[in-house]
Amino acid sequence: MEYQDYYKTLGVSKDASEKDIKSAYRKLARKLHPDVNPGDNATEQKFKEVNEAYEVLSDPEKRKKYDALGANWKDYENYQRAGGGQPFTWGDATGGRSGGAAYRTVDPEEYEQIFGDLGGASDFFRTFFGGGAGGFSGGGRAGTGGMNARGRDLEQPVQITFDEAYHGTKRILHKDGKKMEVDIKPGVKTGSRVRLAKQGGSGVGAGPAGDLFLNIEVLPDTRFERNGDDVTVEVPVDLYTAILGGEVAVPTPNGKNILLKIPAETQNGKTIRLSNKGMPKLNEPNAFGNLYARVRIVLPDKLSKQEMELFQELQALRAK
Repeated sequence: MEYQDYYKTLGVSKDASEKDIKSAYRKLARKLHPDVNPGDNATEQKFKEVNEAYEVLSDPEKRKKYDALGANWKDYENYQRAGGGQPFTWGDATGGRSGGAAYRTVDPEEYEQIFGDLGGASDFFRTFFGGGAGGFSGGGRAGTGGMNARGRDLEQPVQITFDEAYHGTKRILHKDGKKMEVDIKPGVKTGSRVRLAKQGGSGVGAGPAGDLFLNIEVLPDTRFERNGDDVTVEVPVDLYTAILGGEVAVPTPNGKNILLKIPAETQNGKTIRLSNKGMPKLNEPNAFGNLYARVRIVLPDKLSKQEMELFQELQALRAK
């Protein structure tokens, strides 16, 4: 049985931060997802390996135990050669010893808390955490030892546009040959999660299925900058309107333009707040963030001789 290097699977170092691990997982999951590679069994297997690695490394407690396991890998091999058959140990110094390796049995309750569903798990995964060599005793399906365990929660990255984040949208997901239409509510932002109850990994024995979480990523927009529920838009204003005052059209996230009053002598870069014209607030009907219009003064070009003379006259007046 080959040792599974979960860090190598995700392409991160052993001191990688939680953010680095999550980012690496999302990139690989998007690339390897079966919906993107239909009928590609090799890629599907890699997708399972990536999910298994993320299941362990994304949880601080599981990661701590896995790191301890890795440090005792050679001890475990010696123990197996000596005829051992118990699930590995985590290097617990208080456990019994055989063939030079410390070990203790992981009970079913702890096993469920650590890993839940075994569907698609590697032999390495099963052996070390209770379902392989030694495993749990008792009747039931092979490899599960009769244990009832909740299935693993699964994660799926989903990209949506800025407009979809404003108005809400739907996505069609495929699972076990079935289609699911998922509603994504208005106001979601990058980092929002949509929970699909009992659509995750299959349960073990009579255990319930886990949940599926859609991790939302809102793609950048060329018009708007988003900060939470607030939005900033750059508004071109001609020199004359900036000096004398007037009105300009301002695009809003809902797709409609509104007229904005520009005060006389408005400076370049001035920001004007438009209350309740930003993004809808998630799960708060009729509540919105603010829209900030940032003025960008546009200077005239291709001036006529007369216009140049008028500007020179103005310059002379300002110099007095």
